[in-house]
Amino acid sequence: MESFDHCIIGAGVIGLAIAYKLSLENPKANILLIESHNTFGSETSSRNSEVIHAGIYYPQNSLKAILCRQGKEQLYDFCQRYNVPHKTIGKLIIAKNTDDEADLVSIQKNANKNSVELTLLDQAACQNLEPEVSAKVGLYSATTGIIDSHNYMQTLLTLAQQQGVLFSPNTQFLKAEKKNDGFHLILKTQDGDYKLRCRSLINSAGLHAPAVANNIDALNKLHIPQYHYCRGHYYSYQGKAPFSHLIYPMPSKNTVGLGIHATLDMSGQVRFGPDTQYIDHINYNISEHDQVAKKEQFILAIQQYYPGLKSENLQLGYSGIRPKLSAIDEVAQDFMIQTSAEHKVSGLINLFGIESPGLTASLAIADHVINKLFSQ
Repeated sequence: MESFDHCIIGAGVIGLAIAYKLSLENPKANILLIESHNTFGSETSSRNSEVIHAGIYYPQNSLKAILCRQGKEQLYDFCQRYNVPHKTIGKLIIAKNTDDEADLVSIQKNANKNSVELTLLDQAACQNLEPEVSAKVGLYSATTGIIDSHNYMQTLLTLAQQQGVLFSPNTQFLKAEKKNDGFHLILKTQDGDYKLRCRSLINSAGLHAPAVANNIDALNKLHIPQYHYCRGHYYSYQGKAPFSHLIYPMPSKNTVGLGIHATLDMSGQVRFGPDTQYIDHINYNISEHDQVAKKEQFILAIQQYYPGLKSENLQLGYSGIRPKLSAIDEVAQDFMIQTSAEHKVSGLINLFGIESPGLTASLAIADHVINKLFSQ
């Protein structure tokens, strides 16, 4: 039976970041990174807004706030060092009437608690910054940016493989048995079942993390949270971009989502989204019937801040699913990075509910996981 020091389940952006950082921390370690799909990052990691977040909305001292701030700094540095396409283009959070100014000030105060500086803008300043946007008052975040997430993930994988990490796509985790020397795993590969030993096991399976956890024999099922799948749709906008910054409406009160906002990709193409739709199972498709209603919903939301919208230029792009720990109308939950201190299984780390700002925080999440791993 082949032996590894560490096995990482899931090659989304978090699994890739952990593999990269772990290979730097311990260059002599045998590290296996497995992925059930035929390539890396094909689910949540590639179906998002590709925004580098500043860390504005998250509760002070939460993992989301701390790791977003640390991760943003690391991510910008990483992109510059390895020529990953990115831009620090800034973000404008806008309110439609002056009555919302108090809410914007509350957001500004929360951001300050997270060491994020925002500038409050009046109507004239908003108009000067974004002439096509209708806003009475706004908040400007100078450190928000965008990234080519595929290039970023490819770079993480390449660097990890150069350090000796073995990447195994088309490999499904079946089960793990806890042993004195770590874990005995059974994986399903294209060549049949494969058995191996590993000293530590890191479950970064994203949308499938609870299913993976359920197949680890020593883990008490009480430690496995329930996921609430939240699907978000994105629409592309044809023609010349009407904005030069990211445009965000006021977020919902429970921050289940940040509203149907406008982002730019690295080619300058505008896209709008995501909305929030809770679903019972993983499904990215939307019926033709629902597409009509969905487009109308998007048009109404976008026109609130972009009255010049040409609806014929709005085309359905793609959808993504967020692995939320909170149900609809519940307060948003923090990242859950679970170690033996919680579940009493030495050598095992589970990552649950890694939604936004997971991409921004990825390198800092990896540091956090590795620190926990070696302190167990």
